[in-house]
Amino acid sequence: MKALESFHPAVREWFLRQFTAPTEPQAQSWPAIKEGKHTLIASPTGSGKTLAAFLSAIDDLVWKATSGALADETHVVYVSPLKALSNDIQINLQQPLQGIKNILEAKGASRVEIRTFVRTGDTPAKDRAAMTKKPPHIIVTTPESLYILLTSEGGRRMLSTVRTLIVDEIHAMVDDKRGSHLALSIERLEALVARGSAGVPPASSGTTQREAGETPAYPLVRIGLSATQKPIEEVARFLVGTANLDPDGTPRCTIIDSGHTRRLDLALEVPSSPLESLMSNEVWEEIYERIANLIREHQTTLVFVNTRRLAERVAHHAGARDLAEGADVRQAGRAIAGLEHDRVLGVLLQPRDDLPRFLERNGARILGRLRPERRPPPARAGRRPLRLRGDPAAAESRGRDARPSRFG
Repeated sequence: MKALESFHPAVREWFLRQFTAPTEPQAQSWPAIKEGKHTLIASPTGSGKTLAAFLSAIDDLVWKATSGALADETHVVYVSPLKALSNDIQINLQQPLQGIKNILEAKGASRVEIRTFVRTGDTPAKDRAAMTKKPPHIIVTTPESLYILLTSEGGRRMLSTVRTLIVDEIHAMVDDKRGSHLALSIERLEALVARGSAGVPPASSGTTQREAGETPAYPLVRIGLSATQKPIEEVARFLVGTANLDPDGTPRCTIIDSGHTRRLDLALEVPSSPLESLMSNEVWEEIYERIANLIREHQTTLVFVNTRRLAERVAHHAGARDLAEGADVRQAGRAIAGLEHDRVLGVLLQPRDDLPRFLERNGARILGRLRPERRPPPARAGRRPLRLRGDPAAAESRGRDARPSRFG
């Protein structure tokens, strides 16, 4: 395939084992990224835009590793505004890295080790210190942690070798103070990297595709990702900065716009039994059975509920039914960790979980919502018992009364 022609054979083989063909955002963005141009990808959730950004950077690392030129240096920085996404991305990176490593070892290539590291506010101090001593090749971080790295001597030394910056969910930071803070950090990173890449000219529209492993046209290639970007030209200006604008204000950035909507199969289903303010067991059993049938018919199922109690209740009743051989019904945070296994069919999530990334990684087939369970009000509202504030004996010794208090 033309989009994969410039990739390392091991990277190309791994991709074709996992997917039949590149998606539209991948096929359009890879040539621009390989040429070292700033690239902004706008495409629906689940279209593979995150893999489009990462696989090109991984390919450059594989070329260097197989030629013996991969040193203990940081080459890729991934920035996400959500700390939960950072941990998820780090997990997702292990699949292509391990798959490519296995292919190389099967072909007799020397051991290739591409390391990743998550740097957030929760990272232990000992891990932070170890990171600066032996830098990872890929750093997954947040805007605030990136700023902290840029203010430390060890962090600046580590980031001076970065060649690719990936900004995910860029739309969430364009119009607020957090985005302004990130823009400043990006320019500081650009200046830090440029000092080690002096003399490298910017890419022009007529630049030919660079050879594998060569220095990119820009010292720091910026890649922006988001499913919803409007106006997209303003987002591109935010990504590349004022130094990469033409005199007429046009950003020197390749914009891949595949839209932000996906085709949906939406249906509204109502139980055949009458609905009341307090649903009977008969109605609940009908709902549980319908959910179980949908789980049997699809590879991945998400059921949205309003309370943890209802999630546990549905998980219990759905799990008690004969879904399929190897089927597994999980709930809340455990669902995300369990979806690395292909045999997970039933999933129950709460609204505040990381659904966009969850959907992108697993491609859910249906979306359902359950009516929240209503509980009757208490028969009577009792009063809280009176308690004495402090120790009565101690109060008497100080000449004070032990006054009753309802707030003690």
